[in-house]
Amino acid sequence: MSVIDEQGRPEPPVAADEVSTLLGFLDFHRATLRWKTADLDTAGLTARLAPTDMTLGGLLKHVAWVEDEWFGARLHDEPTDEPWEVADWDADRDWEWTSAGADSPQELRALWEGAVERSRVRTERALADGGLDTLARRPSSDGTTPSLRWILVHMIEEYARHNGHADLLRQSVDGLVGE
Repeated sequence: MSVIDEQGRPEPPVAADEVSTLLGFLDFHRATLRWKTADLDTAGLTARLAPTDMTLGGLLKHVAWVEDEWFGARLHDEPTDEPWEVADWDADRDWEWTSAGADSPQELRALWEGAVERSRVRTERALADGGLDTLARRPSSDGTTPSLRWILVHMIEEYARHNGHADLLRQSVDGLVGE
């Protein structure tokens, strides 16, 4: 049974096997982003803090794309769904960031929550198929094929880095602070 902190985040296990530890930290960081973006309207999700163009809404859409890219496209070589397949990535490399301002808070949250749920299912499938040593079916542009272990660590790093951004952005919106 996991311990839930005062922000509703599941605490990662302090003494567990590798899979439980990695998934525990990833879920903790996912929950941190949920907390940092909770209860915000369009103005809150599109607020900027100079000098960056980053927004909390853009952050939600970005990590939704990262979830689908790593666990779907890369790990399982699955085709991408909307909105990723219709994005003009050649015209705007940062499409997920720049297009988020046109999405409602409900759309952004649903997009991210759907991506997280798909990632959980895909991770369980990969763990059942070969464990943490399962290699991505779609190689990187440099020809390397990361393992599920590497992908999980990368996703923890991705969330941890962006949660630092979310701390600053959320504090600038309404003063909410905390780890």
